[in-house]
Amino acid sequence: MPVHLDHTIVAARDRHESATFLADVLGIGPPAAFGPFAVVRLANGASLDFMEEEPVVPRHYAFLVTAEEFDGIFGRIRARGLEYWADPFGRRAGEVNTDDGGRGVYWHSPDGHLLEIITRPYGG
Repeated sequence: MPVHLDHTIVAARDRHESATFLADVLGIGPPAAFGPFAVVRLANGASLDFMEEEPVVPRHYAFLVTAEEFDGIFGRIRARGLEYWADPFGRRAGEVNTDDGGRGVYWHSPDGHLLEIITRPYGG
């Protein structure tokens, strides 16, 4: 069996708020409660398990999506009035990157995590 990521824990000030934010922006089902976690399950079976923790140390989470999914997610980012960038350093505000022949954009979660959607893997 090949190795696959099954789940990872995501630190949050409010696990329900943070998990719901991500699920809503990605356009996927609502988070499920599991013990101390608010679980966001992705289409590939992996999950992000939000757990309350202070202080939150921001991390980076990237999601590979189809062109159609990108359009929907990007539309929700703009509809919410969220700031977004074409680069992880925030130098290209309000832009979408076209690296490797795809599209990509970065934005922040309520806890400061750097979120990213891309339509093609980098270097692919």
